[in-house]
Amino acid sequence: QVQLVESGGGLVQAGDSLRLSCAASGRSFSSYAMGWFRQAPGKEREFVAAIRWSGGSTSQADSVKGRLTISKDNAKNTVYLQMNNLKPEDTAVYYCAAAATLSRTSVPTTPARYHYWGQGTQVTVSS
Repeated sequence: QVQLVESGGGLVQAGDSLRLSCAASGRSFSSYAMGWFRQAPGKEREFVAAIRWSGGSTSQADSVKGRLTISKDNAKNTVYLQMNNLKPEDTAVYYCAAAATLSRTSVPTTPARYHYWGQGTQVTVSS
């Protein structure tokens, strides 16, 4: 049974940093891409960043480039989202997701491409 468990969310002030973690278990993810999405109240779920488990190809939303960085630790089967210089508009529930992919270079960026999802972790940034 595939499980994705997020952790690391919380309440912070603008300008602070957080690191979210996503522990993945239940299968081999070698042919998968791991993504982070977020959803603010009243808004659609949006892509934040993704990384291919093998090879490490990444993609990030333009809105977070330079502030939010995705990485992984293969030995721990864990994906991270380092978030720096947080802004109030980053407030959302952040979800980790996994998508099977045949591509060796690109990663999917739409929610519909992702098969497995975590429960989400709340990030609140106060001004």
